[in-house]
Amino acid sequence: MLTKNDIEQYFTAEKNDARVFIFIGIMSIIIAVLGFLIYRTEAWKGAALPLILIGLIQFFVGNATLKRSDEDRIRMVYAYDMNPGEIKSFELPRMNVVNKNFTTYRLLQFALVVTGLMLVLYNSFFSLPEYKQVGEYSFSHGLGIALSIQAIILLSTDFFAEKRAAKYTTQIKSYVQALNVAR
Repeated sequence: MLTKNDIEQYFTAEKNDARVFIFIGIMSIIIAVLGFLIYRTEAWKGAALPLILIGLIQFFVGNATLKRSDEDRIRMVYAYDMNPGEIKSFELPRMNVVNKNFTTYRLLQFALVVTGLMLVLYNSFFSLPEYKQVGEYSFSHGLGIALSIQAIILLSTDFFAEKRAAKYTTQIKSYVQALNVAR
């Protein structure tokens, strides 16, 4: 059953994950810019694209989560003590949406991994002769590598977030069930 400590733990972990997400986003952008400026190859031009775009998404999603985590935690601890019905009417539906979204995110991230790997494989076997002669990699090869890496990072971070959200949702459901029995 849900306790105030469970609520605190869930939102504290969410906040810590948001910090990691922000860090990964910033590092992705830095790596893209430095790689692009230092190497100036077609492959780095391709790699910079997903590193920057997904890095920006990681940065902004991490910031949004970080900003709202404390408010959500305080609101839910207050609701636990003062308005348990809010947990049933607000938090449970919110978490059901969160859990459903993880399925969508996983499918999208898996598609990005596959797309990236297909680009890498295609370029490994069918790259243009001028790239094979010079030993350079093409724009799409760099794009595929960076896209795959970023998507794997997203899959990994969301894996743990999804497990945590599922546990929290189960705790909320048992709490709501106990509330219904008590009435």
